[in-house]
Amino acid sequence: MSVVLTGVLVYGEGPETDILIDDGQIVAIGTDLEVGDAEVVDARGQIVLPGFVDLHTHLREPGREDTETIETGSAAAALGGYTAVFAMANTSPVADSVVVTDYVWRRGQEVGLVDVHPVGAVTVGLEGKQLAEMAIMAAGVGKVRMFSDDGHCVDDPLIMRRALEYSSSLGVLIAQHAEEPRLTVGSIAHEGPTAARLGLAGWPRVAEESIVARDALLARDAGARVHICHASTAGTVALLAWARGQGISITAEVTPHHLLLDDSRLETYDAINRVNPPLRETSDVEALRRGLADGTIDCVATDHAPHAEQDKCCEFAQAKPGMLGLETALSIVVQTMVEPGLLDWRGVARVMSERPAEIVGLPDQGRPIEVGEIANLTVVDPKACWTVTGKKLASVADNTPFESMTFSAKVTTTLLRGRITARDGVIRTPTGA
Repeated sequence: MSVVLTGVLVYGEGPETDILIDDGQIVAIGTDLEVGDAEVVDARGQIVLPGFVDLHTHLREPGREDTETIETGSAAAALGGYTAVFAMANTSPVADSVVVTDYVWRRGQEVGLVDVHPVGAVTVGLEGKQLAEMAIMAAGVGKVRMFSDDGHCVDDPLIMRRALEYSSSLGVLIAQHAEEPRLTVGSIAHEGPTAARLGLAGWPRVAEESIVARDALLARDAGARVHICHASTAGTVALLAWARGQGISITAEVTPHHLLLDDSRLETYDAINRVNPPLRETSDVEALRRGLADGTIDCVATDHAPHAEQDKCCEFAQAKPGMLGLETALSIVVQTMVEPGLLDWRGVARVMSERPAEIVGLPDQGRPIEVGEIANLTVVDPKACWTVTGKKLASVADNTPFESMTFSAKVTTTLLRGRITARDGVIRTPTGA
């Protein structure tokens, strides 16, 4: 089926134009197009961008379908403008075998709303002791491109060194959850004045930064690439800049919640604000925004982490860390980066689509909006005003820290290979799915 987007601003620039899509590709861009029986999407004044790519998503299937499934997570992703997501390995069973990674890929294709790429575990059972069979997972149906023990740091330097050496020969990426565990025993909040006043055990910046520095050096000597998950401190930004200056192949992501929120949120002791790494101080937030703007931090990744109500509605220290993120990511990037003038809309495309696709080598994502290109697209209404209600989000869980917050800018339409997957808040499942 053909689709025509009318009156759009490509990358938010130039005069309004129309985009005709047929057979999964962009076939014409201009005005007065011959559209035939194409479905018309009236998007006058709205901005069209390449479909977003999330390198860090927790879809919980298999094992915790009470909090999220590949189907509900895919729906949340499509509503958030995503056309590809990477599902982390801390499922039950752990995605440390080709059986699990191939299942995740196949199930994502069955649902058909976004491409769900499985992330394989670096070590068996996420235990940090024995390397998982990365080569077998990379060669499977799911073609695993990225490996991570996210939720756990690969803290043994010898294991991490071997993983990097192995990944280099396979052409895959190791993504590190940077947390020196001996420095965070019992830690539940950022180590600083707020945690001290509230009596919350502190999670120091050095726990993250020491691993970032170590892994940069390990990647240098292994001739490998390393990716830093959810960067959260000003020191990490400085270390990334230093490593790049040394020619080290290191990339990093930042979450929307670390761009917007700081540890002042902990004053209420509401466990909805518990996350790992923790919300930091305003100086860290400012450094993260600057780092994303100047390219020191490569991309935005949601770390979408659904949790059951009983795992959040409890004492702060007992709560599981994590927040929903897929449906609110674009709006937060606009508020924190576009409205202050740190990024323009081409910059949004860079950090939410182009750069993450490049990092993991997705040939069909983050592509230019040009005739002949695959139509993985996101349409954004920059003037929309909406209020977050957790119960109305597509995820099974509703643990959003943005409850009742009002944002400007919202995704209105998402297309995966030319097929509309979400429009005006409604999911469109593929025929037969």
